[in-house]
Amino acid sequence: MDKFFGGMVLLGVPLSIAGSLMHWPTLMMFGIYCLTIIALSSYMGRATESLAIITGPRIGGLLNATFGNAVELIISIFALKAGLIEVVLASLTGSVLGNLLLVAGLSFFLGGLKYKRQTFNEHDARHNSGLLMFAVIVAFVVPEIFSMGMDESKTLSLSVGISIIMIVLYLAALFFKLVTHRGVYAGKSEESPHHEEPEWSKGRAIAVLLVATLAVAYVSENLVHTFEVVGESFGWTELFIGVIVVAIVGNAAEHASAILMAMKNKMDVAVEIAVGSTLQIAMFVAPLLVLLSLMFNESMPLVFTVPELVSMVTAVLLAVIISNDGETNWFEGLTLLAAYVIMGIGFYLL
Repeated sequence: MDKFFGGMVLLGVPLSIAGSLMHWPTLMMFGIYCLTIIALSSYMGRATESLAIITGPRIGGLLNATFGNAVELIISIFALKAGLIEVVLASLTGSVLGNLLLVAGLSFFLGGLKYKRQTFNEHDARHNSGLLMFAVIVAFVVPEIFSMGMDESKTLSLSVGISIIMIVLYLAALFFKLVTHRGVYAGKSEESPHHEEPEWSKGRAIAVLLVATLAVAYVSENLVHTFEVVGESFGWTELFIGVIVVAIVGNAAEHASAILMAMKNKMDVAVEIAVGSTLQIAMFVAPLLVLLSLMFNESMPLVFTVPELVSMVTAVLLAVIISNDGETNWFEGLTLLAAYVIMGIGFYLL
């Protein structure tokens, strides 16, 4: 598999450059761009797995979520620049649904097929549950409700205020978890570490992450320009492209890494990637995009559609109920996957 992705990178990056310069057919380039980003994401996943072994599951999971979301952030910035506000909001929705239902679901399901019962830190799970409830139900629903009686400028002001508060709270949550209460939230794998050798050294892993992220930035900019033609060709709405296509491609790195960790029974890392990535999207990436949008021609308020909000709230409640006990199995994973497929059908038919 590593050789396959390596070949895709060696082939995909030159083809992406050549195709964009020579103006190859848009649909073909859309496929090349998507496959190239997924292949680059696999390298990012391998690099963060090496760093997770070196630094421990919590820092490793955070790094994985951060670099995985870097792809999403890069794609979204170029989409904002192009004025595709609906695609950006939909991709944020897709990231929340993808991480909580698809990534966690596949991790629990495939890991559960190999191990009958898998456990992870229940203190971490409860801490994350509270933040998830705040990030999605409070910070996303409140702007939607209050904006009903506001004009555009007031809605944007409300969104900016909420965004600043969310970023500050996210940074405070990291400080709480990694510094002041580090001992309380230590996972089992940190208490009794395994003597596992990382695939790459710390320096090489960081170098691979930086190079892959730069390559993804280039390919992502070109990918954004294909959305309109692809939507018209397949009959896809901007909502569906954002929720499903952009979210899956943009989060390919943590998708692969979380599943790999679950199949190795490293559930603390797998859950940290899936839930930690969701928190980072909701509490840092989304607010940051609102603030960055102020520099572009069209600003983005933090106001989602009703189907997007209902889907995210449902995903959070389901994930919280399933993960709060600190253990999981294949059937719980299948339940999350079923919810994702149902929502995917709904967005496709909208």
